[in-house]
Amino acid sequence: MAKSSKLIKSDPSKRELTPRTVVQELDKYIIGQDAAKKSVAIALRNRWRRQQVPENLREEIMPNNIILIGPTGVGKTEIARRLAKLSNAPFVKVEASKFTEVGYVGRDVESMIRDLAEIAVASVRSEKTAEVQDRAKVLAEERVLDELIPMKAAKKVSVEGNNNADEEEERRQTREKLRKMLLDGELDKRTIEVQVTADAMPMMQVFGPFGGEDLGANFQDLLSNIMPKKSKARRVPIPEALKIFEQEEAQKLVDMDGVVKEAISRVENNGIVFVDEIDKVATTGGETRGPDVSREGVQKDLLPIVEGSTVMTKYGAVRTDHVLFIASGAFHTTKPSDLIPELQGRFPIRVELNSLNEEDFYKILTMPENALIKQYTALLATEGVSIRFTDDAIREVAKVAAEVNEQVENIGARRLHTIMTTLLEDILFNVPDKIESANVEITREMVREKLSKIVRDRDLSKYIL
Repeated sequence: MAKSSKLIKSDPSKRELTPRTVVQELDKYIIGQDAAKKSVAIALRNRWRRQQVPENLREEIMPNNIILIGPTGVGKTEIARRLAKLSNAPFVKVEASKFTEVGYVGRDVESMIRDLAEIAVASVRSEKTAEVQDRAKVLAEERVLDELIPMKAAKKVSVEGNNNADEEEERRQTREKLRKMLLDGELDKRTIEVQVTADAMPMMQVFGPFGGEDLGANFQDLLSNIMPKKSKARRVPIPEALKIFEQEEAQKLVDMDGVVKEAISRVENNGIVFVDEIDKVATTGGETRGPDVSREGVQKDLLPIVEGSTVMTKYGAVRTDHVLFIASGAFHTTKPSDLIPELQGRFPIRVELNSLNEEDFYKILTMPENALIKQYTALLATEGVSIRFTDDAIREVAKVAAEVNEQVENIGARRLHTIMTTLLEDILFNVPDKIESANVEITREMVREKLSKIVRDRDLSKYIL
């Protein structure tokens, strides 16, 4: 363990997490599903391992893409999202049912990689901007001072031989006084004129359901060249002017070519694409007519992206050979073997997630760092109200969630959101106008009184819970 700890600290930017450490981090937010956590942790570590092997072999090591099988609300999306956050990797979530083959209304499959590149560029730009923020702030202050009292060049020596050195020194001293006033906030109420950029005309939606990215990688750039941006003068308070100047100076200091290069590298080596609802594009066998044609077409369009191809984006070519794809689906009416064989082969790791029971719901309400009870406690604390749930009350909420999932429809942990909202509705509505006490305790009796009638009436629970 000591060796692993040292490895993690060796380069924090790469987040070199061991599989065991990844699972420990995922445990903070996701209850159970140990098999799924183990699989994604190994997949993440294998990406780091690939970077360490000799270059001639590195290109040959393909990612082990994963299919997560399980009902809704058991943590499939959360596992993928937390994994990307842990590894500081570009991450995009897409729904397979939104993609269609040519001839059917829907998005181009390659748009998922363009979205991933867009996210990576924004992330890297944000990091680089943070690095130059201090320098940009200093330059922004200078620009504000220039607006208030410009540093003019020294005038020529007069006939009497008396130059303007005294005048320039006085100007410099005045500028320094203004700088101190600016830093102390004494000039916050003053306004200055700034030039801000604005689009020449708003973009119009004239291409039906398709976005500009679906019509070509450089289409939006082409339009921006046809309709260039123009600047307009605005009079704003000095604090707002500082923010505008700071953003402009930061943009000038950031090397966008370097940002794009690093972003594409991150996408190609660390990118994660989460393809949800992949079971919706699986065919059920037999003749392929009607919507089944489109479903199989989506699979065929997905195949080259998952298999490894080059996608053109507005930032250049992006190879998908080493992008990690995590697919998920409930597979109620279909099974993974209903996918076309070629696509099945590109998702060699399959993990089944378990349905959540009453004990799981109790743990979800109490253990994660972002547990629902902690969220509601924090929300009401902003109004000066302290709310506390007894252990019996929490267990009763978990019991109700399990019962309703069995009786109506199993939507997993999402059921807890509907139950907690219904349970706390009156309190959330009355605070802060009408509240008897700043300390509220939720007991088992209160939970039963509020929810028992709804749970007993199955028709009513279908609509409310």
